[in-house]
Amino acid sequence: MPSSPQLSPLSHALPFWMTLLLIPVALIGALNGGWYLLLVPMMTWYLFTLLDFLLGLETANADPDTDESQLTWHKAITLIWTPIQFLMLYWMIWYATATDHLSGGEAILLFFGVGVITGTVGITYSHELMHQKDKGERFLGDILLSMTLYSHFRSEHLLVHHRYVGTPRDPVTARYNEGFFRFFVRVLKASFLSAFRAEAAMLERKGKPWSDLSNPFWRYWGLQGFMLLLAILIGGWAGLFLFIWQAFIAVWQLELVNYVEHYGLTRKHLGEGKYEHVLPRHSWNAAHKASNWLLINLQRHSDHHYKPSRRFPLLQNHTETDAPQLPHGYPLMTMAAMVPPLWRRVMNPRVRRWRKMYYPEVADWKPYNKARNPMPR
Repeated sequence: MPSSPQLSPLSHALPFWMTLLLIPVALIGALNGGWYLLLVPMMTWYLFTLLDFLLGLETANADPDTDESQLTWHKAITLIWTPIQFLMLYWMIWYATATDHLSGGEAILLFFGVGVITGTVGITYSHELMHQKDKGERFLGDILLSMTLYSHFRSEHLLVHHRYVGTPRDPVTARYNEGFFRFFVRVLKASFLSAFRAEAAMLERKGKPWSDLSNPFWRYWGLQGFMLLLAILIGGWAGLFLFIWQAFIAVWQLELVNYVEHYGLTRKHLGEGKYEHVLPRHSWNAAHKASNWLLINLQRHSDHHYKPSRRFPLLQNHTETDAPQLPHGYPLMTMAAMVPPLWRRVMNPRVRRWRKMYYPEVADWKPYNKARNPMPR
């Protein structure tokens, strides 16, 4: 893994700030309607895919021991995004329900784009924030998740996914040959239940019932209720519908990424319900430069699971000797995931090569392929 010099705070952080361009692009769509409403999805999926092809890969790594003081500009973009998204979302609800130049179909298309932003950027930033020690940062992550009605993602991700990734006990590890649509329906229910049960189990170990006020689900439901009520107060029932619609699109974006990140990858079962430790090989890595700017290095997912406490600018790129590599960045790979036959044609041979490379001693993979989800106790 080639290394790079000590981070130059502003110059290294500046590409990640390109995400802010999505806000004026969304506003242009709202103010003009028509084909302008396609600009946000075209930018996030197609423009960044094109930029990936033009700019290539970023394989250099920052010094993982870089001092926190060198990351001020990197942290800033994740901190300011929460109020920016909040204002953007509720201004859009007010505008779409108050103006007469957008048809009903155009309003739905507008909030499709809003959901692409709150999912692609908002949930990605909440993921970064929820992993930090600072309570203020974690609360900003909670606010972002409440705007997509998916607050339990924090509990599911921290208590279930990181612990059980690559095993049948992790709902969001996509199984080999499991199509995205089957995965999506399954995970909507399974991730909520596993998150709730994980929090209830923690309280039970402390001698408390699930209904104890320290259960974060009370905070999740309170924040989500506030966001729903605000949508009604600003835009009435139409505003509530548009809010829920963008939340659904955001969750769809999140689960597309979850599907791509671990598809077909499993940790070796050691017997008696135990699995090997999580290694970079248990997540798909993508070093594509532009889409990593958009997703604040989320595509360096192999290192995130290996060292979950690392902030995004310090995540390391792992080569094919340590981690399996996606052929393209997330924007193009998530589009491919929406076409299951195409996805299997692209990814199944890569999963089989991964198995031969890392686990040649495993002759029977059938038990690993089953999409069963025992809940964590």
